Amino acid sequence: MHPHDIAHHAGLRKRLCFVVESGTDVRMVEGLAQRSDLTLLARRIVGGREIGHPSSVAVPTIVGPSSRARFAWAVLRHLLSRQQRYDVVLVQGYALAALSANLAMRLRGTPTAMLVCSPTEGYYLCRAECNAPGKRFRKTELLGLRVLARLNAYLGIRYVALSSHLRDVIRGHRAGGSVAVVPVYGVDLERFRPTSTSKEAIRRDLGLPVTGPIIFFSSRISPEKDAETFLSAIALLARQGRELWVLNLSGGHEEFLAAARSAGVAERIVAGDAVHPLRELPSYYQASDLCVQASREEGLGFSPLEALACEVPVVATAVGGLRETIVDGVTGWTYPRGDAKGLASRISEALSDPQEGLRRARNGRKMVEERFDSRLAFDQLDAIINDLSRPSVRREDRE
Repeated sequence: MHPHDIAHHAGLRKRLCFVVESGTDVRMVEGLAQRSDLTLLARRIVGGREIGHPSSVAVPTIVGPSSRARFAWAVLRHLLSRQQRYDVVLVQGYALAALSANLAMRLRGTPTAMLVCSPTEGYYLCRAECNAPGKRFRKTELLGLRVLARLNAYLGIRYVALSSHLRDVIRGHRAGGSVAVVPVYGVDLERFRPTSTSKEAIRRDLGLPVTGPIIFFSSRISPEKDAETFLSAIALLARQGRELWVLNLSGGHEEFLAAARSAGVAERIVAGDAVHPLRELPSYYQASDLCVQASREEGLGFSPLEALACEVPVVATAVGGLRETIVDGVTGWTYPRGDAKGLASRISEALSDPQEGLRRARNGRKMVEERFDSRLAFDQLDAIINDLSRPSVRREDRE
């Protein structure tokens, strides 16, 4: 064994390569960097960011081509290069980049785990339900996604899934490898917490309206997030005479505003770019009266968890990973996907009974403390990385 390898195996920190095909949250990057010698290999996001916000931790970063096919080739070449030595590779998803990482593992023996945060085929199927520009549904593309999922299931040895729902999706690919359920970066409960400061004072500090309830809707415009149903529900409530505000902080807030204009509710929208998820975001939840997650499909849904951690009530669609956290009557309100009238009714119920909302939100805070604490999540992920780096695992991968 190379002396450099011996030194790393003898220590606690592992050399980890995180392959990012579709952008990642800064909390994920910083959490991994604190516990490993991290190298980030990311596909260039044209008009966007490879990491949602600048990292406070210096991380060696290699930005590859924006083309998914060319990036997958770059991943394969990088991981097979004799100049690169990693103990473990963590690759995002189960698409082309994951296929390259799993091929490199089979050829070189570096243990690799697929980090699955969304149901790729489920998200793609949502395109068939709407006519979003640039998001056409094609049966051939869906078939390609399914083929990639099966190939990665055949080649891969480990998955890390964000939720039990995603574990079931992976099992549907007939995966033979192990699947661990870990809520990746979890929720920082020291930052996302209830506060004794009045909502009015927080709103004044943030420049938000000080009168009327505020509904936090963090999703971008995309087929799976179903902003259309949400805005239709807001239009229904406006016609009923409800005075309320919608807060949207996302990279797609301009698209959201355009959609709000089409729905006739633009005057009710307060929109801006995504804020830092730890330094700024908690205050916006604390200023809000309700959080809504209107997804047609969802891997887990962090926005409802962050809201509940701040003891803000939640209304969410009863789909995917949301069903594991938002239980009607216990931790929030739920409604059927695509049902604008049902969503409007649930929003009205939640806003009309603040005491019941607080009861459910406090139940939710307890759930987040027990299952989604960021420290626990990173401990679980770190244990998986350490287990993968064991010499016995590396020998098994070569066989």
